[in-house]
Parts: sequence; C-alpha cells; structure tokens
Amino acid sequence: MDFKDIIKQIAGRVNSLRENIQTEEATKNAFVMPFIQALGYDVFNPVEVVPEFISDIGIKKGEKIDYAIFKDGNPTILIECKHHVCNLDLHDGQLLRYFHVSKAKFGLLTNGIIYRFYSDLVEKNRMDEKPFLEFNITTITDNQIEEVKKFHKSYFNAETISLTATDLKFTSELKVLIHKEMTDPSENFVKHFAKQVYPSVVTAKVLEQFTILTKNSINQYVSDIITDRLKSALQKEQEKQVKTPEQIVEESKEPVNKINTTVEELESFYIIKSILRTKISCNRIFFRDAQSYFAILLDDNNRRGICRLYLTGQKKYIGVFNSSRDEIKHEINTIDDIYNFSDSIISTTKAFINELA
Repeated sequence: MDFKDIIKQIAGRVNSLRENIQTEEATKNAFVMPFIQALGYDVFNPVEVVPEFISDIGIKKGEKIDYAIFKDGNPTILIECKHHVCNLDLHDGQLLRYFHVSKAKFGLLTNGIIYRFYSDLVEKNRMDEKPFLEFNITTITDNQIEEVKKFHKSYFNAETISLTATDLKFTSELKVLIHKEMTDPSENFVKHFAKQVYPSVVTAKVLEQFTILTKNSINQYVSDIITDRLKSALQKEQEKQVKTPEQIVEESKEPVNKINTTVEELESFYIIKSILRTKISCNRIFFRDAQSYFAILLDDNNRRGICRLYLTGQKKYIGVFNSSRDEIKHEINTIDDIYNFSDSIISTTKAFINELA
C-alpha cells in the first residue's frame, strides 16, 4: 500500500469513528498516532517519538507537548493535539510557546481531522502565526498528500521543506483571497476592472452594475479554462483495455443477488445525466449494475453502452468507448473526475442517436 492509500485509509477511519470518539486521548490514539505511523515513525519507540515531551517555558517548568518527533537526537517536529471537536484557532498560541524554546523546525497542531503545519518562515526561531500547510484529512487532495509526504521519515529534509514552505504559505493565503474576490468581489476589486473598461466616471450605480458583471465574467472565464483543460486531458495517452461487445453482453448476465448498488455509483449516474441533459432527454439514460462494474446505457439497451464505472475496488476507473466501440479504461481519483470525460460520453451518445435516426 503506497503513502496515498495509507492516508486515504486514515481518512476513512476518521469518518467512520469520529462520532464515537469522546475524549482528547481517544482522538490521539484513534486518529493522530496512525497519522504519525503513516509518516514512517515508530510511535512505540521513545527515541523516535516522545510522548508528553517536556518543554520548559520561562519560569514554567515541566510544560509538556503531546508528541515530539526526534531526528539525530534533536526534536524536529512538535505535535500538539486537541479533541476532534475543538476549534484549533483557540490553541495555536500554546504550540507557539513550545516552539519558541525548542530546537524543532516544524510544529503541527491537529485535532485529528484538521492538520496545520507551522515553521519560522517570517522570523527565525519564532513560529509563524499562520500555517504554511493546512488540510482536512477527510477531504485531503493529492497535491496536499504530496506535501505531507515530504515529512515522511524516508524523505524528510528540513531544508528542502523550508524552501517550499514559503511558497506554500503565500499560495494558500492568496487562494483564500482569490476565492473571496471570486465569490464576493470587493469594491476595490470591481473598481480596478471597471475603470479600465467603463468610459466615464464609476458612480455608485455603475459600481453596482459592474459588481454583477465582474462576478459573471469570472465564472465564465473559469468555465472556459476548465473546458480547455478537459479537451487537453482527453488527448493524453491513457491505458487501454479493449473488450468486445460480446464480452460486455456476457458480463451483464452476472447474478443480480450478488450486486450491491452503492451511493457513489448512483451519484456517478446523476453526474452523467447532468452531462447529457442538454443533448438528450434524461428519461433515455439508464444504469445497470453488474458485479464488477456499473454501466450507463442509452434506452436501457446493453448494446448502447455510454460508459462504465469501476468504483468498488481500491482504485476507481471509468471506461469510455471509442469509435470502434472498444472500451478504454481511465483511472480517476473521485467521481467528480467523470466530468473530465464529458466529450467522450457525449460523442458516444450522439453516435447512437445518429444510428437510430
């Protein structure tokens, strides 16, 4: 099992157990310790992972932090844990105090669900107020997993992480700012564009008009970018698995009593219906669940397969059909990636419609 699969497994564990975790200590044992183990550290080796690490703060002696990960005999990552229902915004000051008197280069504040990684990027030996990496493990992205992987014992290099942490920190803050401006454009943001295209004075009424226009323009621009990226993705070489129509028909005869249609499969069906809704009547789109795949059909006809989904294994795939009716399987991370294959889904459906015309 690779690192990404291990992190995804922990995410699943969090989702299934969180309602039963009633204390901070249980949060550590059920969520945080498995995460530390996923990073390659032995949580039962006190030379490598020190629980209740003592960090004297000024006149306060014997102050303890939940875990300290050691490397070459020195603490390198300090970890402060809270109950999974706690708001971490109320507790970052505690980690900051520990960090200030320690030789550790990185600090981690977590409630087992939200993870915040800190360093001293702004002022040396003083922990930054804002984390350079933050994620919710239940919705962690592949890009975030790659950043977390840098903290794995096998790859850990403090200098390398520090070099990329600054970019991560400011990129994260810029993304928040951009999201805010895109969803609710500020007055200054709207004025910046309005002054460049409006031929007269930007009055309050004009500003109100351009607030709507700016928001709509952003949405249209993003939509265009996504469409271009979808077209580009379809041109990349993908692993191909060819199946004949006869094999497809035979596989559709698998015993019904062994089939369990999942929520995820039904959601994928509705995604495909949304893709096709402007092309044909949704009443013509059907699904048939088999033991090894989930088929989307036109007119409930096995010989008119629009695409097939493989969502029950460790890896997810979508199977689309080329002009020769050969199935081509593509790995996907989530069912949202189905949208990346909209052109193929629409093309296959149009081919069937043209044949019936």
